[in-house]
Amino acid sequence: MGTQAGNRPHRIVIVGGGAGGLELATRLGDTLGRRGKADVTLIDRNRTHIWKPKLHEIAVGSMDIGDHEVGYLAQAHWHRFHFRIGEMTGLDRAQRLVHVAPFIDAEGQEVTPARSFAYDTLIISVGSQSNDFGTPGVRENAMKLETPADARRFHVRMVNACVRAHAQGTPLRPEQLHVAIIGAGATGVELAAELHHTTREVVAYGLDRVDADKDIKLSVIEAAPRVLPALPERLSSSTEKLLRSLGVDVHTNAKVAEVLPGGVRLADGRMLPAELVVWAAGVKGPEFLTRLDGLETNRINQLLVRQTLQTTLDDNIFALGDCAACPWPEKNGFVPPRAQAAHQQASHLLKQIRRRLDGKPLQDYRYQDFGSLVSLGEFSTVGNMMGGLAKGDLFIEGRFAKLMYTSLYKMHELALHGWVKVALDTLARMITRRTEPHVKLH
Repeated sequence: MGTQAGNRPHRIVIVGGGAGGLELATRLGDTLGRRGKADVTLIDRNRTHIWKPKLHEIAVGSMDIGDHEVGYLAQAHWHRFHFRIGEMTGLDRAQRLVHVAPFIDAEGQEVTPARSFAYDTLIISVGSQSNDFGTPGVRENAMKLETPADARRFHVRMVNACVRAHAQGTPLRPEQLHVAIIGAGATGVELAAELHHTTREVVAYGLDRVDADKDIKLSVIEAAPRVLPALPERLSSSTEKLLRSLGVDVHTNAKVAEVLPGGVRLADGRMLPAELVVWAAGVKGPEFLTRLDGLETNRINQLLVRQTLQTTLDDNIFALGDCAACPWPEKNGFVPPRAQAAHQQASHLLKQIRRRLDGKPLQDYRYQDFGSLVSLGEFSTVGNMMGGLAKGDLFIEGRFAKLMYTSLYKMHELALHGWVKVALDTLARMITRRTEPHVKLH
């Protein structure tokens, strides 16, 4: 694989600049790209990257997006790869071409035309999106937290709701200042805990006609029998107890029948009034993955891959992260859609692409389950460590768990920037936090 026609470098195209895709592009650029052995191109429809597990913090205003965004153009310049903006729309496997749609700006102007990019090795890392299971009213009346734009939109609406309630002279309507979060996975419970804290911070800045304890109401709705259904029961129990102690209404065994403009109707007929509804239940791959020149997908649009992370029908195309249905033989299932899996797969593929260029056989990827951590904002962090490596789970909470949760993000930053920049950026954020409000107010 190392020798190309005309002795040109091996063309590696990565589609999707999420946690796994951007880490892989950065590390390939630093190694193969810097030495001229490969021409690495990253394609994404956005200009900047945000670590997806941080979206709920942007949504509630506890994190300023400007402090954590990574610009793809600058990252590409510093780490010897190319960035091309646009959304993948199709694939020609025979010609080895990735088709990308025109990029249209916010004013409707075409910035780049429709283009095609040639590859020798293609890596698809486009992440996942929420799965509304066809529930009526979700698209029209609920918000999702899939992108930084979604998170910013929720934050603006939340602050506006508080300001509106403070300014109006009439009593609050039944749904006013009520937030319903559908889905009690990690995103749902983290959002609820953070919202409890930040809404109180917002009204403390002069919105004294809003009584946070009486007027602001948070509900979490979960179809399964318990919150955090994918995690051990002990974690679920302690998390639900904490949420209830904060005054969050937790509805389990509750299936949503319809999302309405003023709330949520459950399958048993109950109505939960809500001014803001967030859909955080279920994930699926983007729809276009089902139309990629015959590549196999499963029922939730994930690309089927072998243990080598190669797609089942094409050795030249790999998939990683949430968009890949990767076998997990030890559990007779598939690798879960978690940031730690994308990070591991990026590290694995870095080694395998070197082997591919050297003409060596590829090694299988083995998922290492290091457990799960759930941040409950200012109140606690809970988790289980060494989930798949020890005979039992080690349950942790409090400061040590929070430190471990923070370290996951630091590992991602280190993979992108190295020790010096991460240390300086962390110090700068600590200094800034002492001089600014602890919650974003605009």
